[in-house]
Amino acid sequence: MSSAEALLRIIEIWLMCGAGVAAVFLTIGIDRIDPAARGAYAYRPLLIPGVLMIWPLVVWRWIILELGRNDEARRYKPPRSSHGIAAAFLAVCIPLTLIVGLQARQEWPADFIPVLLSTSDTMK
Repeated sequence: MSSAEALLRIIEIWLMCGAGVAAVFLTIGIDRIDPAARGAYAYRPLLIPGVLMIWPLVVWRWIILELGRNDEARRYKPPRSSHGIAAAFLAVCIPLTLIVGLQARQEWPADFIPVLLSTSDTMK
């Protein structure tokens, strides 16, 4: 089995697990954890692609909400505390990437003559 086949097999398994989670979550689970979703069936098919991709997060969040361990006061504290670090990191990395990219660009050789590798009847 080549690495491409292995990668495709992993993706296939991931999406099959995601399809199972989406089927169960969107039929049973969403009504139990989100009161606003009760009776709203038209938007659920729109959630399928997202659930297919992030199904481990959906399962983890579903378990947290089912067990009642959801602490609203601390829910957003970790992401907010890291915003300053992310902003400083991006403020340094974006200009650095641009500078390195402009310094490392290659110049086209002045004496280079392009060569046509193949001809076709449509180009004549």
